[in-house]
Amino acid sequence: MSSELKTYTQLMLPALETEMRTVLHANGTPPDALYGMMQYHMGWLDADFNPIQTNSGKRIRPLLCLLTTEAAGGSWEQALPAAAAVELLHNFSLIHDDIEDGSETRRGRLTMWKIWGTAQAINSGDAMFAVAHLALNNLMKRDVPAQTVVQALQRFDVTCVELTQGQHADMDFETRDSATVTEYINMITGKTAVLLAHCAELGALVADQDAATITHYAAFGRNLGLAFQVIDDILGIWGDEIKIGKSAASDIITKKKTLPVLYGLAQNQQLQDLYLKAEPNTHFVEAVVATLDELGARDFAIQYAKEYSAKAIEHLNAAQPQGDAGQALYALADMLLKRDY
Repeated sequence: MSSELKTYTQLMLPALETEMRTVLHANGTPPDALYGMMQYHMGWLDADFNPIQTNSGKRIRPLLCLLTTEAAGGSWEQALPAAAAVELLHNFSLIHDDIEDGSETRRGRLTMWKIWGTAQAINSGDAMFAVAHLALNNLMKRDVPAQTVVQALQRFDVTCVELTQGQHADMDFETRDSATVTEYINMITGKTAVLLAHCAELGALVADQDAATITHYAAFGRNLGLAFQVIDDILGIWGDEIKIGKSAASDIITKKKTLPVLYGLAQNQQLQDLYLKAEPNTHFVEAVVATLDELGARDFAIQYAKEYSAKAIEHLNAAQPQGDAGQALYALADMLLKRDY
């Protein structure tokens, strides 16, 4: 991590945490059950609603928003409501994703639905979605012009729809034997890239940048998200388990249709038969990885990652980020794009 990124991270994230705690009523007094569930999901409380210190996530999305604001000539403090809103929106999607995917744990703890049931978890996710909008409205309290706030809210809602379209496509993939690479890219654009694009877009919008610069920042975020997901796909099959913190075979065992797998399935009937019929055991994993290696699936995915990475930096260069915050923004992109794959 560069010195600029480290400095801004240490400065911005505590302020972001305060902003989110304010809108989620985490003021040190015992919460009611609804807010307690949301605060549990955020990593601030245990299941009995007692305060704890736990892994709350890396906060990459809000950090991207705040750094963009500062690098684009604005004040990052003014963008805190926008940064809180995108992080809360992200967490709303996680609550519902966990239900839809049947995931019992997240960040080493039981998921909300596993503790309080599906119905209450859905309701809490809905509340988190609404609170995200309330957080964004707080831009008015930071003296952001009303016209800018309305524009931010409109783009926020468009992003919400795109997120759910991505999740719809992801769930649809689970019921299908195959999908095209194009369909997959469209899916991960909705699942991952549109929110990163919106983080950078909001930052430039709060900084009162011109339309062309805002477009470049949004394109930077979108390509950053696409590259990040493709790199994850590569690491999910060929990554160093110690570095990535999970089994490198997990994507194959669950027969997840990632970019390298979809490329392989389109090229090889034997691989299609394996995915349709074989039991996901050690032999299955070895056979799939060997076939993907023979087909050049890793190189295919690496090329996609390189192209999206190059486009991200191209748009960031065009946006002309300034000062130490600009250097921190480049460092953040470097950290996300140059993982060892």
